[in-house]
Amino acid sequence: MEKETQEIMDLFLHSKPAGIMLSLKDSEGKYASMLSKEVDCTYTHTLKILTQLNEHGLVEFEKEGRIKKVSLTPEGEDVAHELEGLVRKLGRLSTGEISQEEETEGEE
Repeated sequence: MEKETQEIMDLFLHSKPAGIMLSLKDSEGKYASMLSKEVDCTYTHTLKILTQLNEHGLVEFEKEGRIKKVSLTPEGEDVAHELEGLVRKLGRLSTGEISQEEETEGEE
């Protein structure tokens, strides 16, 4: 597996980055401090995640005075939409709403 592919997989298989992406999904943009509180993450760790997301072209920063506002890029919106669907599907699987057989049938 390529290094970049591994990095992006590592990023999205953790709850904090996924939470940040989902938090930004239906917003006009948020401040890093707001995101930190929403996903229960330190400000420093939030900035590290946002930097990685920015490097992958999923978020962009817009400076408003001394503060940067974060928003999803069009690619980030696509990823957040897919992530939301995955979270919803995993939630239904974990509650038994979708059986393993139904899930397999849907893939054919």
